[in-house]
Amino acid sequence: MRRTARNLRYHELVGLEVSVKSHTDASMISVSGLVIGESKNMLEVLSGGRVLKIPKIGGLFTFKLDDGTNVIVCGDDIVGRPEDRLKRVAGG
Repeated sequence: MRRTARNLRYHELVGLEVSVKSHTDASMISVSGLVIGESKNMLEVLSGGRVLKIPKIGGLFTFKLDDGTNVIVCGDDIVGRPEDRLKRVAGG
């Protein structure tokens, strides 16, 4: 399944460019880079040669899709592993 603005919350985020628009942790604001890992509560972002762990909760993120579209996603909406997020939408 292709990543789109409509299904991004339920999709794998690894491999996408991300920037932090706002966050409850002010030190995370304006961080940007490539998502290289994801856990239930964190995004691992390669930024400036360093791997940063950014909490999903409390953040507002902009993800750049493969077609160049920018999608703004509330971090609270992407809490959970990708397979668990898919189960929420599938009703399983």
